[in-house]
Amino acid sequence: MPLRLKKSVKEMVAEANREIETISAQEAIALKDDPNVVFVDLRDIRELDRDGRIPGAFHAPRGMLEFWVDPESPYYKEIFGSGKKFAFFCAGGMRSALAAQTVQRMGLEPVCHIAGGFRAWKEAGGPVEGGKTQK
Repeated sequence: MPLRLKKSVKEMVAEANREIETISAQEAIALKDDPNVVFVDLRDIRELDRDGRIPGAFHAPRGMLEFWVDPESPYYKEIFGSGKKFAFFCAGGMRSALAAQTVQRMGLEPVCHIAGGFRAWKEAGGPVEGGKTQK
């Protein structure tokens, strides 16, 4: 008998998307040179090495995010105290929706996430550096 969860990932992501600001890849590309916006890449380092990166994005592995955001944590990263807007993204937009919701609930604002994630960024013609799949 399969495990019966109280809430599915699909439901959690839908709930997160109702609570947070979501921007399109095109909107994100328009913000790429804004000095008041920090792009936060939540993907695993293996994904970055394989698929490339958004130039200038800050890498915050999803598993460390809450610890890096919390000023009382020994792992705190000062970038999260900069007062800038944080645009989170992952590969496809699900981890970033959950991450943006979590840090927003923690009190980090303003935050948003990129619908469709890095995949949508690439498809919309956003700049990418590195990666093994680059031509």
